Order: sequence, then C-alpha cells, then structure tokens
Amino acid sequence: MTALVTGGSGFLGGRLVQLLAERGAAVRALVRDGSDVRHLSAPGIKLTSGSLTDRESLAAAVRGVSHIYHCAACSTDWARWDVYYEANVAGVRNLLDAASCEPSLERFVHVSTTDVYGYPRVPCDESGTLMDVGLPYNRTKLLGETLVREASLPWTVLRPATIYGPRGKAFASDIAGLLRQGMMAVIEGGRSRGGFCYVDNAAQAIIDASASPTTQKRLYNLTDGTGVTWRQYVDALAHGLGTRRAWINLPGSLAFAVARAMEAPYRFLRAPGRPLLTRHAVYLLACDQEFPADAARHDFGFHPSVSFEEGVARTVAWLRE
Repeated sequence: MTALVTGGSGFLGGRLVQLLAERGAAVRALVRDGSDVRHLSAPGIKLTSGSLTDRESLAAAVRGVSHIYHCAACSTDWARWDVYYEANVAGVRNLLDAASCEPSLERFVHVSTTDVYGYPRVPCDESGTLMDVGLPYNRTKLLGETLVREASLPWTVLRPATIYGPRGKAFASDIAGLLRQGMMAVIEGGRSRGGFCYVDNAAQAIIDASASPTTQKRLYNLTDGTGVTWRQYVDALAHGLGTRRAWINLPGSLAFAVARAMEAPYRFLRAPGRPLLTRHAVYLLACDQEFPADAARHDFGFHPSVSFEEGVARTVAWLRE
C-alpha cells in the first residue's frame, strides 16, 4: 500500500500516519510549509509539502498512491467563512480533481463529521436527514461531503463525532486550559452524551474501512459507544489534572443567548481573537452526540481497542507533559 494522508501535521491525520507506518505502509503526509512535524519522523513516512489550495502540489502528492485519506479540514468552532470554505469545500474539490486523474487509486477515504446531521435531538444512524443549520463548519463539511459522494471514485465516508486524545486541541488542550482558568462550563448539567471516540480507535477504523470491499460508496458514523456524558469527561480531565471541576452550569437557552451575544462583535466588527463561547460549542455540549456506529461494527468490524479510562489517562499524561 502507498497512502497519502492530508492533514498529516494535525491531530487525527498525524496519528493515522503513524499507525499506517507502523503497519508497514509507505505513507506520504501532506503538510504545509512550516508545520510542526516532529511526530512524523518514523521510518516509512515521507513528508510532501503542499496544500489543498495548490493544485500542482496535490497532483504530485497523489501520483502513484493506492489510498487517499483526507483528514485535513478547518474544524475549529470559530473562523472566517472563507477559511472554512477554502479548506472544507474548495480543498475537497481540488483533491478530488487530482485523485480522479490517478489510475492507481483503490480508495478515497473522506473524514466527514456527525455535524452534517445538524445536531438533532436524537442521534440518528447513517440514513438520517442531513441539515444545514447555518453554522460555517456544519455547512461547509456538508458541502464537502456532498462533493465526495457525487465523485466517480471508489470513496468511503466516515463521520466521527467527538475525537479526543493526545495532541488534540478542541477536546483536550482547550478544555484543560479552561479548567485551569476556572472558566470551563457545562450545559444543562453536562448530561448530554459526548459521542467520544479516542483518536487511535478513529484512526484504526479509517484503516479498516479502507481495506474492506463492503465499504465502497458507503457512509459510517464513528463513536466508541461508551455513553459517557460531558460532565463525566470534563470531570475525568479535571481529576487527572488536579484542577477544580467545572462549576459553571448554563441552561441551554441561556447558553445560546450568551454565545450569540459574544459572537456579535467578532462577526460584525471583525474584532480580533475569538469569542469565549460560540453557538457551535453550545450545540456540541447541549446535544446528544452518541450517534450509533452499528454499521461500522457490522461492515468492517469496528471495535474500539482503547477504553475510555485508558484514553483519558493517555490524554491527561500528554496534557501534564
């Protein structure tokens, strides 16, 4: 196998590159110039400089590969619209165009997100209705996934929920920072299930899905199925870090109102920085994210090998370092 991983300097993409190399694959990691690539020094890993906006670099990156794993995305909860669109829509289109010219390609694996369902009250399976709720991340990931599903390629789409683990930002270092500052909040008591998926479990699922003939032109939710709530997750991080547990508890309606108010000056006045609370974050914390992964278990034997307890312990160890 010769594999290309986009987003190799990132969280999920970086771990996927490492696991592929450990399994003997020849791996090309597409990385931007100046990226931190210290985690990509193992034998079998080749760094390919480029970006999703550079068609020439993409054409060179895909040449001769059998598998493309598209992990790169703008996945933050706050950025300009053009940043989201460039990464999550235009970048997908550019990569698909390059891939369509490569005769050796056996599988194109696209990492989407359960956010494409529009944060429903009840988590759905893969037949659930996709919904644009007007948030840039939700909208652009939906548009990008649609491009993949319409492509004349042997594609597979994976929709992970909440990926956490070492080197994670949104659900690891950012939460740890808020806990240390005493500013971490939970919504509705943190009762909503987080839909957590440890990064190694997600990366292994991506590899296994790409190797199965059953998964071609199929879509799969990814969660570890632990049923762990946000309160349990945040408390586990606080306990491991030795900080006070999150004491701010907001009702859902109030949290949305606060998020809208905090976003306003950044959106309309283009103020620098980012809001302390965003609507995107409220959706994730307030809505049940435990989307069923039965199809992944049935079709390619998805079975999380790292438990929640072990995943949190590894995450805390990395945060303490």
